[in-house]
Amino acid sequence: MAVNVTPLHDRILVKRIEEKETMKGGIIVPDTAKEKSQEGEVIAVGAGKLHKGKRIPLDVQVGDHVLIGKYSGTDIKIEDQEYVILREEDVLAKIGKAARAAGRG
Repeated sequence: MAVNVTPLHDRILVKRIEEKETMKGGIIVPDTAKEKSQEGEVIAVGAGKLHKGKRIPLDVQVGDHVLIGKYSGTDIKIEDQEYVILREEDVLAKIGKAARAAGRG
């Protein structure tokens, strides 16, 4: 998916990964009762933070799965798709493939 947005400096654009609608036991959770997902995929990244005239590259890259704070960043809508834009320091952790598989079980 190509998004025509380039975050500035140390900011990143994240698409939240929606949780499954059905829980164990077959209960369906309506959209109005769901909390914001704290897991997301990095869609775009800025060039990095400037410190004493030098650019410090970001630790996250496009495609990384990350864990973000529940109230971090600013929710935005681009072409009917919802994203959150936040500073890299608001990312709590990068989630690897093994951690994602274990958490979804």
